Amino acid sequence: MGRKTGAIVNRDLFDRILNFLMEGIIVIDATGKIIFINEEALKIVGLTRDRAENRLIIDTIPNTRLHIVLQSGTPEINRIQYLGDKTIVTSRFPLMDESGKVYAAMAIFRDMTNVEKMAEEVINHKEMESLLTGIIDATYDAISVADEKGKIVLVNKAYTRITGMSAEYVIGKMATVDIAEGSSLHMEVARIREPVFNAKLKVGPGKKDVIVNVTPLLVKGKFKGSVGVIHDISEIERLAKELEDARRLLRYVKAKYTFDDIAGSSPLMKIAKEQARKVSRTRATVLLNGQSGTGKELFAHAIHNSSDRRDANFISVNCAALPETLLESELFGYVEGAFTGAIRGGKKGLLQEANGGTVFLDEVGKMNLSVQSKFLRFLQDHEIKPVGGNKSVKLDVRIIAATNLELDKLVEEGRFLSDLYYRLNVVPIVIPALKNHLEDIPEIVHTIIMRLNQEYGRMVERIEPAALNLLQKHDWPGNVRELENVIGRAIINMEPDEHTIKTSHLQGLSVVSERRDLLPEGDLEKMMSDYEKRVIVAALDKNDWNKTATAKELGISIRNLYYKIERYGIRDNKGSG
Repeated sequence: MGRKTGAIVNRDLFDRILNFLMEGIIVIDATGKIIFINEEALKIVGLTRDRAENRLIIDTIPNTRLHIVLQSGTPEINRIQYLGDKTIVTSRFPLMDESGKVYAAMAIFRDMTNVEKMAEEVINHKEMESLLTGIIDATYDAISVADEKGKIVLVNKAYTRITGMSAEYVIGKMATVDIAEGSSLHMEVARIREPVFNAKLKVGPGKKDVIVNVTPLLVKGKFKGSVGVIHDISEIERLAKELEDARRLLRYVKAKYTFDDIAGSSPLMKIAKEQARKVSRTRATVLLNGQSGTGKELFAHAIHNSSDRRDANFISVNCAALPETLLESELFGYVEGAFTGAIRGGKKGLLQEANGGTVFLDEVGKMNLSVQSKFLRFLQDHEIKPVGGNKSVKLDVRIIAATNLELDKLVEEGRFLSDLYYRLNVVPIVIPALKNHLEDIPEIVHTIIMRLNQEYGRMVERIEPAALNLLQKHDWPGNVRELENVIGRAIINMEPDEHTIKTSHLQGLSVVSERRDLLPEGDLEKMMSDYEKRVIVAALDKNDWNKTATAKELGISIRNLYYKIERYGIRDNKGSG
């Protein structure tokens, strides 16, 4: 008797606890009948207990899916459901016995209009801000609140994770600050005074795909602002894209970067960006020169997106990643039977697929001479012949090439066709090495932090001045790509509750920065000449004064080597010539 009384007491206590929760809870048995519903659930769905308990769920709750979860055994997490003028966020779970058989199902849901009402309060009562912040920070989706003028006044932690932008950066700015593609729904709601649901946008520097719902905040019938809920849908799309990219060495992409994505306001970067902007309005061929990691591909994307070809294909080809025969067939295509393994019916080349658009040739200096010759004919005649074919195809394709090699030296050494060099070098643009515009590091680091916040799901907000100072003393042989790796490692090494990058997070930079104080002083031209002379003498000695072998090792022409020997008065101490 005592055990039965205890069970009744425990059930009563259990019911009382569940009735105190802010979330609604409904449980159905294997027949689909409601066997438990708490007070919050009754309030949300607008029913009395006698009209809910022991009734079929499908006859009681409009547009329910709990019976489907009961049948399928598959949970549904954070689903949007509309009940009249209420927006509900629901998670549904099957309940299984030890054998895995589903014997019941449970729904846990919350009326999101409560959050909207709290947002109304925060605009007029600042003392409620900490309470509201605590509530919305507990949600997985991003939430942003704007005032009646469209300025951001509040965001939650998930907002930084999804958009990459910290609260410190966006609060006080117009609601367009986080929009990468599309228009601001806060501004639209401020204009029409009505909610906007299920709008697809791209947000943040990483252009993350999201679905946004924004509703107006009305206080005593007067518009006071709007609240937006941002749902991240990019993860599945990102994984699908990575799978597709892994299937090909060539990248067939949509250009996603613009000039706004290229950080840097130094004189050298301004010159490069201004040249690129001007040439983007033409159809001229562009040659991007710069060391590895300087951002040549970003410039190619930006030029394409600023041109009249922005809506056509942008195809990126790494000339160093493919062997000669494969590069030729991928660029120009082939006809059926052109070679062993050719697919039936042949295949269009990437130049033909890009017709009307742009082809970006990365590492063009690594292109084989035979492919160079065929590509030169395409630039001259604007037509191609597929491998194994006799019929020419006229094309309209803009070429943007990039290299980290000195093509004029390759021409001198016979490794690059001079005519192709002059065809590509119509508009040369030099992308400066990072060590030549260190003053841009704060701006570049800020952009990297926003993007990596999105990629890693972190909430880093700033970098301390001492850490920036350390970065600006480094030589950066790997340029912006190396800087991005350093910042990425720093963020990974930070604790989840840390929001500021400190010098302790920057690994392996202090020794490099100290070396800058040990540089020799004096006339630059004389020091460089002395150093070049020592290098040449050492190479000659190493190769027993064989000038052909020495020129090959130094990467210069034999004629250039003889010129330098005469210029520096270098003599063979062994007496051989």
